[in-house]
Amino acid sequence: MAKEPAKGRVKEPAKERLTLYDTTLRDGAQTTGVDFSLDDKRQIAAMLDDLGIDYIEGGYPGANPLDTEFFAHRPKLRARLAAFGMTRRQGRSVDNDPGVAALLDSGADVVTFVAKSWDFQVRVALRSTEEDNLEGLRQSVKAAVARGKEVAVDCEHFFDGFKANRDYALACAKAAHEAGARWIVLCDTNGGALPHEIEAIVAEVVRQIPGDRVGVHCHDDTGQAVANSLAALRAGARQIQGTLNGLGERCGNANLTTIIPTLLLKSEFSERFEIGVTQEKLAHLTRVSHALDELLNRAPNRHAPYVGASAFATKAGIHASAVLTDPRTYEHVTPESVGNVRRVLVSDQAGRSNIVSELARLGVVLNKDDPRLTRLLDEVKEKEAQGYAYEGADASFFLLAKRVLGEAPHFFDIERYSVAVDRRFARNGGFEDQGAEAIVKINVHGESRISAAEGNGPVNALDLALRKDLGAYQRFIEDVRLVDYRVRVFQGGTDAVTRVLVECADDEGARWSTVGVSANVIDASFEALVDAINYKLLVSGAKPAPPAQG
Repeated sequence: MAKEPAKGRVKEPAKERLTLYDTTLRDGAQTTGVDFSLDDKRQIAAMLDDLGIDYIEGGYPGANPLDTEFFAHRPKLRARLAAFGMTRRQGRSVDNDPGVAALLDSGADVVTFVAKSWDFQVRVALRSTEEDNLEGLRQSVKAAVARGKEVAVDCEHFFDGFKANRDYALACAKAAHEAGARWIVLCDTNGGALPHEIEAIVAEVVRQIPGDRVGVHCHDDTGQAVANSLAALRAGARQIQGTLNGLGERCGNANLTTIIPTLLLKSEFSERFEIGVTQEKLAHLTRVSHALDELLNRAPNRHAPYVGASAFATKAGIHASAVLTDPRTYEHVTPESVGNVRRVLVSDQAGRSNIVSELARLGVVLNKDDPRLTRLLDEVKEKEAQGYAYEGADASFFLLAKRVLGEAPHFFDIERYSVAVDRRFARNGGFEDQGAEAIVKINVHGESRISAAEGNGPVNALDLALRKDLGAYQRFIEDVRLVDYRVRVFQGGTDAVTRVLVECADDEGARWSTVGVSANVIDASFEALVDAINYKLLVSGAKPAPPAQG
C-alpha cells in the first residue's frame, strides 16, 4: 500500500536548470582597450570556473596564435571549454576547411559554430546563397558531432533575420537542431532588439525547438542586453550567454555580473530555476568583478549594479538616516549577498547620520551628540564648497576627520618639490622623446631627505620621488602603487580649479582614494598623493614623528 504524504507538508516542485555560458575570453577581447595575454586568459578562466559558470568559451583557435596556444595547453576546468569558429566556408568541403579542422582538433569539449541566420547577411556579408549557407551549417555540425564534440550554433543576427524573413531564420535554427546541435543560440548581434520583441520571437522558436536546447546571446547597444536575456528566459530559452562586467565590442555584451545575482536573488527566477553559481559563490561576485578590472588595468565601474562601489551607497542625509534605521528602505538586496558593502557617503548634502556612519565604517566611533561632529560637518561642507569631493575619496575624509578630532598623527613634512617636463622635437614636426623629472624634499624626524625620480609624466615622476625614501617609514609603503588617476576641471576656463582623485592599492588587496584641489593640476595631484601616503602610514600602525624641538 502506498504511503501517504505527511499532512501539512507540500512537496516543492523541482527547479529547472539554467545554463550560463561565458564569452569573456572571446567577446571580451573585442572590447576597446582590452588585450588579453595568455596568462590573463588562464587566470580569467580559473575565476569563471571557481564562480560556477557552466561553459567557458576560450576563443577562436586557428584565428590567432594566442587562442591557438590557449587551446594547445588547455586549463583544467570543471566547466566545459568551448572553441568558437565559423561553419565551413563557401566553395570548400567540410573536410577541406582549415577553420573547421582547427576547431575539431582544438581539444575543446564544445565546438561553437557561428552561422548567419539573416538572409540579408548571407547575400551581402557572405556573398553566398541561402541554401549553401544552410548546407554549410548542416555539414559543419554533423562533422563535429561525428568527432564526439558537443555542438552549439550561434545563429548570428537571428532577431533581425526573423523580423526580415521569419521562415529563413527559423530554417537556420531548425537545420542546426536537426543536424545534432546541443544548443541553438539566438543572437541579437546588432544589439537593437527590445525585450518585448525578444520574448515574442523566442516564444515562437521554442514552439518548434525544445526550450532546453535554446540559448540567447544579447549585445547591449540599447542598454537592454540584461533585460533581453531575461525576456528570452521567460519565453522558454534555457541558456544565457554573456560576459563578466559586460565586456564586448561596441557597447558590450549581456553582463553576467548583473544577470547572476538577479537569477539568484529575485524570486521570479530563484523560485523556478537553479544555476551553477551557489549563494556561497555569489558572495565573491564583487571580488571577481574587481579582480577582472584589476587584471585588465581598468577602473571598476562605480555605478555597476550589485558590484559597483556606489551600488549600496547613500548620499542624501534623509536617505542615509532611513538606511541606517532599516536598510530595506533604499536597498533591494543586502550588499553582503554579492560581497559588496554599504556606504553612507560624506558630501555637501550630508547630515549627521552620514558622518557618523562613514566614521563607523572607517573604524572611528563617535556619538551623534559629540560637539566635534558639528565642526567636522561644517569643515566637510566648507571643503566641498572649495571643490573637494569626499564621497569618492574615503581616505582623505578619514584624514580630515582625524585632524578635526585632534587625533591625526604627524609623520613627515614636505619642504619643497619641483617638476620638469622634457620634450625633444624632431625636424619633421613630431617629437623624438618625452619625459619628466621630479625632486621632492621632505623632513622625517628632523632629518631632510631629497629624492629624485624620472617618470613618463609629471604626476608619475612625483609619485615615484615621493615614495622613494621616507626613511623609517619606507617599509610601510613598499607595496603601495597608484592604480587610478582622475582629473576634473570646473569653475572657469584655463584658470579653473582642478580636482584630482587618485586611487592606490597594496599587495594585501586594500584600495583607498584621496583627493586634492588646486588651480594647478600638479599641486592638486601632489596633495592627493601625500594624503595617500599618510593614510597608508596611519592604517599600517606607523609611529608618528616626535614633536619638533624648540
